[in-house]
Amino acid sequence: MATLTNRHDILILFEVTNGNPNGDPDAGNMPRRDPNTERGIVTDVCLKRKIRNFVELHVAPDQPEERQENTNGFNILIKQGAVIETEQKKGEDAAKAAVKAGKLSGKKGSEDEQAEFAIKWLCREFYDLRTFGGVVSTGNGVLKGSAFGQVRGPVQFTFGQSVDPIFPMEVSITRCAVTAEKDKGKERTMGNKYIVPYALYVAKAYVSPSFAEKTGFTDEDLEVFFKALEWMFSPDPSAARAEMAVRGIYDFEHVGTHADATDDAQRRQNLKEAKLGCAHAHKLFEGIKITLKQGKERPASFADYDVVNTWTDDTLPKGVVLHVRGI
Repeated sequence: MATLTNRHDILILFEVTNGNPNGDPDAGNMPRRDPNTERGIVTDVCLKRKIRNFVELHVAPDQPEERQENTNGFNILIKQGAVIETEQKKGEDAAKAAVKAGKLSGKKGSEDEQAEFAIKWLCREFYDLRTFGGVVSTGNGVLKGSAFGQVRGPVQFTFGQSVDPIFPMEVSITRCAVTAEKDKGKERTMGNKYIVPYALYVAKAYVSPSFAEKTGFTDEDLEVFFKALEWMFSPDPSAARAEMAVRGIYDFEHVGTHADATDDAQRRQNLKEAKLGCAHAHKLFEGIKITLKQGKERPASFADYDVVNTWTDDTLPKGVVLHVRGI
């Protein structure tokens, strides 16, 4: 599968109903909020966790036990119970094996070559490393302190932010069992949790071909990403996130203004345009209008919003194609 060559700017709409999309551990797990606007916040780390969970649960198990050499895998590096240095060492061991096989120099001056080989091996093995990047320059091997161990991934999220201010509710809950022996005899124990009755959030993601070249992120990887994005709240629902759903994915793909070029000069120009982009992302995103319907003071459901895509084939900037997904 070919390495990704086209830039993508992505607008994502998702909602929460009677749940807590992203609790703040520094505030008693209250839903995160911007103190200036009172709008809800969902961190980029939270969104990336959902992508990782989907790939681990629904893509990684389908991998063949033995992949062809230089074929991308779909294992996940950052997951519960993982030790990064242990996984990192596997890449360094692969580099040592390459030295023994005569594929790389074993001389001390070639440590950078071995480090580069190790990081390429790790990027092929772990989907989240070649997608989001990460730091694997620890341990005691050739990657320790190496610039090759600081990977910048081609896919980056912004924080999600609610369209309107949120008004969290604190809900008291009871449990008929007690936690400790000292509490034996009590009828029940009390607790509380926070929910957002309803909110619509907007997040953005950017896919850069420049970094895709460095990590080996392919067109197939991008399709996996979009699938995970569409279903990211479905694989692992919890009481706090049982009613979360993606309501729209607006994928602006930059294909270049000479997509039908017939000569080499125009083809090269088109590749540059598709890689850099043919229009600024913020201008493209402004074409998706999200407004609360007239007469509504607070949203209670997605039906209380008007979401209008004002772009048409005639008004989109030349060289940009809009793919509407997840609706």
